[in-house]
Amino acid sequence: MAAEPLLQCIKVTKRFGAIQALTEVDFDVRAGEVVALVGDNGAGKSTLIKGIAGIYNFDEGEVRFDGKKVSIGSPREASQLGIEVVYQDLALADNLDVVANMFLGREKVNSSLPFARMDEASMEQKAVETLASLSVTTLRSVRLPVASLSGGQRQSIAVAKAVMWNSKLVILDEPTAALGVAQTRQVLDLVRRLADRGLAVALISHNLHDIFEVADRIAVLRLGHMIGIFERASTNQQEIVHAITAGRLKVVPGMAEAEVS
Repeated sequence: MAAEPLLQCIKVTKRFGAIQALTEVDFDVRAGEVVALVGDNGAGKSTLIKGIAGIYNFDEGEVRFDGKKVSIGSPREASQLGIEVVYQDLALADNLDVVANMFLGREKVNSSLPFARMDEASMEQKAVETLASLSVTTLRSVRLPVASLSGGQRQSIAVAKAVMWNSKLVILDEPTAALGVAQTRQVLDLVRRLADRGLAVALISHNLHDIFEVADRIAVLRLGHMIGIFERASTNQQEIVHAITAGRLKVVPGMAEAEVS
């Protein structure tokens, strides 16, 4: 595992008017690991992820990516750095097939023809190669419309779409929500394969069983404070639940660190 984090958020703070959503939060993810981000509703998980993804600007603090201080002003800038987010709604077009979805907004064009057209053959080949590299083998064809796929298959397509563009960090928002047992297993195996390929993975989930299946570390947010970051191998679900629900915030003048009571 890399000694230096790929992503570092250092004492990042975010306010929405009078609401303090994040208070001096430290968070990092290394290449080749899965870090789960957990917390109750309103803990600040989405705010932190949206700040990393360029949807919000942090009010204070510093973000470093690949060893450099960065200012991420938009999702496009995040994508250019190598940060891709797979949101819970997946943002897939049901009426389009798998290939069209994976290249949506980034279509390849064959300019050698008299009239420029989409390079369907090249896009299909790239889609097949990407899915194969992630061991996604449950699809009969990449020309199936997304509307015909199962929940696990749809999640796999959304993840493959995210990693196809030379991404370095993949953020997954509740990837197993509303999936059955077999589909959940399929997605969790895929999450682990992303890390095994050397990608950094941040996983937001309320399902502690899933988290303990795939995460290397578990970061707990409570009321906008980072309560602690736990090594999965040396903690248990009871400790994480306690941190989520009753982790004590230690507020010191000039500081806003948190610790488990």
